[in-house]
Amino acid sequence: MRTFTPKPAEVTRTWHVIDATDVVLGRLASQTAILLRGKHKPTFAPHVDGGDFVIIINADKVALTGAKLEQKKAYRHSGFPGGLKSTSYTELLAKSPEKAIEKAVRGMIPKTTLGRQQLTKLKVYAGAEHPHAAQKPVPFEISQVSQ
Repeated sequence: MRTFTPKPAEVTRTWHVIDATDVVLGRLASQTAILLRGKHKPTFAPHVDGGDFVIIINADKVALTGAKLEQKKAYRHSGFPGGLKSTSYTELLAKSPEKAIEKAVRGMIPKTTLGRQQLTKLKVYAGAEHPHAAQKPVPFEISQVSQ
């Protein structure tokens, strides 16, 4: 019996909408990474981009547990010596909540060209509206674990 390997032309993609209201950031990011990579499909192969498109709405209402809102820092570097900058997640969620979710999902996807290609299928919006209604996205429910 030969091992089935999906070809990039044979991949079928669906669109998922995730409402991030009161969902913990790490749980949201891990579920999103699974959908983007295609690990939820029986035809998963680590070398083929077989994942789905993911739309995340209400990114400004995402939850962080414990004291992470004040203590956790988001770092970025300009590439120059001494160019490390840090912001707390309180500031980051107030200024651009899309970046907070994209940063969390980026950390859970492979750091390769394939991972960067999979990350382009992620669309994050701070509000409840998104311009992808023509793609007929399917709502994806994240089951909450009691906190």
